[in-house]
Amino acid sequence: MNANTSGNLSQFDNYVALKYQLYNSLFTNLPFYRIEKTGILLSLFSSQCEEGYANHKSPQQIIENFLEGQEKYITEKERNDLLFRFIQFTERQVVLFDALEDAAFRDINDVTGKGTLKHLEIQIALNDKKEELAEKLKNYAVLTTLTAHPTQFYPPEVLGIIWDLSRALKKNDTPLVNTYLQQLGKTPFFNKEKPTPYDEAMSLIWFLENVFYEACGNIMTSLKSNFPDIVDVSRPILKMGFWPGGDRDGNPYVLYDTTLKVANALRGSILKCYYLQLRKMRRRLTFRGLEELLQTLEEQLYNNIFIPGKTTSISKSYILEILSGVKQILTERHSGLFLYLVENLITKVELFGLHFAKLDIRQDSSIHKKLELALVEKGLLPKDYYEKNDDEKISLLIENAREVNITDFGDAVLNDVFESMKAMKIIQENNGEEGCDRYIISHSTSALDVIRVYAFLLMSGWHKNNLKVDIIPLIETVEDLHNAEKIMEDLYQIDVYRSHLRGRNNTQTIMLGFSDGSKDGGYLMGNWSIYKAKEILTRVSKKYGIAVIFFDGRGGAAARGGGKTHNFFASMGKNIANNEIQLTIQGQTISSNFGTVESAQYNLEQLVHAGISTDIIFPKEKKRET
Repeated sequence: MNANTSGNLSQFDNYVALKYQLYNSLFTNLPFYRIEKTGILLSLFSSQCEEGYANHKSPQQIIENFLEGQEKYITEKERNDLLFRFIQFTERQVVLFDALEDAAFRDINDVTGKGTLKHLEIQIALNDKKEELAEKLKNYAVLTTLTAHPTQFYPPEVLGIIWDLSRALKKNDTPLVNTYLQQLGKTPFFNKEKPTPYDEAMSLIWFLENVFYEACGNIMTSLKSNFPDIVDVSRPILKMGFWPGGDRDGNPYVLYDTTLKVANALRGSILKCYYLQLRKMRRRLTFRGLEELLQTLEEQLYNNIFIPGKTTSISKSYILEILSGVKQILTERHSGLFLYLVENLITKVELFGLHFAKLDIRQDSSIHKKLELALVEKGLLPKDYYEKNDDEKISLLIENAREVNITDFGDAVLNDVFESMKAMKIIQENNGEEGCDRYIISHSTSALDVIRVYAFLLMSGWHKNNLKVDIIPLIETVEDLHNAEKIMEDLYQIDVYRSHLRGRNNTQTIMLGFSDGSKDGGYLMGNWSIYKAKEILTRVSKKYGIAVIFFDGRGGAAARGGGKTHNFFASMGKNIANNEIQLTIQGQTISSNFGTVESAQYNLEQLVHAGISTDIIFPKEKKRET
């Protein structure tokens, strides 16, 4: 064990483990039925579990042996009640431990060490890489996409308590800690009913509001401060993505109305963040010439958030125009006093616009095939369509790709394909283009899977000369990864699709692996297949003049096996495109790695650093192409 590791463990013991033992005694005051005995019995049960496991007993045998020794718990109801109280007690202990870890994050992690922005600043200076950094940042970005696993994270009410509990623990305010633990005792951790897709979305929007809003803003502000001549806040290096409410493949109950409702919630949430920050800012900006500008913006934000039916035509450019005016007045008339407050808000508006996070639409290719069959039955595709080969089908889809009037295919899921595509246009009008400009196709196995979606978008009402949608194939299984080169080369050779890519800045995003690659071939095979696919697809895309971006699923090879995500990206060689790092994070990973501003900022900095260091700090030698 090296000195650094030993020091980290010592810090952890002091700030987390020891404090846990001290605060754990407060659990005897929790408002649970018969709480005074639960802790003692749980300790005994834990010992018997360890002993039973060592003796190769099954979980059922261990529980039965323990309950047989408890004479006061005879009936099934009494025994179930005891086991339920064990779960209640343990859940609250886990929350306490999580909160202690959150409170001690800066004490047990080197937030200015390796992989942080401070480390990057030193590396750039020592290696004289400012020009290379400027060139890299013209196209570089990190997109972090939140996905929902509703059984793996706390409801918003509990998240709020954890947030307050962490702050009380930082201050060592024992009476307040005790109060919050008692509140936990009265607060249910699970809803009686299964959460709806909208409920899942609201749980993750909590993280956007309370964590990512500040963390992303801090990173961009720090980068601008450290590299003022290089970083342009109007071209954000950080972006947020969002799947709840758009991911039909992950949740079959997501339909058109849910997507619009979630998009509206994202818009309202970011406007609320701006409004609250503006209100705080006005306490300082009390100078002549600012009142009318600030009051006008505050009223517009208020009307969009709090007055039903009074949504105004506020836009990102409008907000930035007013804030730029405020900035100019502060600079010219008031010696730039509190200018940093305005610049911080400008940075966040540039980052999040009116959308807060990109709402991705995802659907499985099998659903598209069923809709294709329905189009044949409705006479919108030739009757002999299924007798054709893939190339002929592609030609027929392109030939018949025009808006159709049919709204009912006799199946809500099929109807939703066109409706979701229409929703994308509505969301772009309300939240800006970045609000919903990506359509992901699960289990993409051929160029035909992509062209189906291209044709459906035109059939749903989009125009080919104004198709502001990135169509993203998700190539999942090991077999399909091995076939990825043919899939994309076939696609790049289709003139109509190439024309579409020219309208999308000659950029193609490809999602690789997600979870099926690891499930299908195992961790090592999944990783290796993705790595080789990335090398090949980088070369193929370059051949056709396409800038390729890889979108990695946190549930797939980038995560399985326990490795650090930023190390996964930093290990990519020069033969793999890395203009952007895009990945999903889900479930417990969100709360454990991005649960507080400090932890989110630290882990996001690691991702930002990973892509930059790979390319300009520690460039790997380019392999000889074979």
